[in-house]
Amino acid sequence: MKALYPGSFDPLTLGHLDLIERGCSLFGDVIVAVLSNSAKKATFSLERRLEQISLATKHLKKVKIISYDGLTVSCARENNVDLIIRGLRAMSDFEYELQIAHTNRTLDDEFETIFLATEAHHSFLSSSLVKEVARFGGNTEHMVPKEVAKDLKRHFNSSKN
Repeated sequence: MKALYPGSFDPLTLGHLDLIERGCSLFGDVIVAVLSNSAKKATFSLERRLEQISLATKHLKKVKIISYDGLTVSCARENNVDLIIRGLRAMSDFEYELQIAHTNRTLDDEFETIFLATEAHHSFLSSSLVKEVARFGGNTEHMVPKEVAKDLKRHFNSSKN
């Protein structure tokens, strides 16, 4: 079975990595699809986000990392996946994620969305929160893979100069 895990991953958190790892053990092949959203100002370039994910998932044999632009269902169709993975951190995520899943079903009812709850110790993590901590010089090593933590430190230290 092949699953698509879409997102902006700006930056990749340990919660994202948890879902990628669990997706591999549950479904086999996982395609991590990084959204190239030109309307949104990303902290890291698309290329760097792809590199960060590649480094963080090098221990996983069945992960493929791609970028996409446009609709998630189009990406799913182009990559012949069986299902779409969406992560849930807290109950507050559910309404938004359910709305996305329903929208995707109206666009193409071939794809099921599977919701995976992140491990409880990662449930507070969001990319926005991680960037806020990094912006003010806080330690993010317990929130993101090591390479991402280094990138965040470099990025926010250089933007202070």
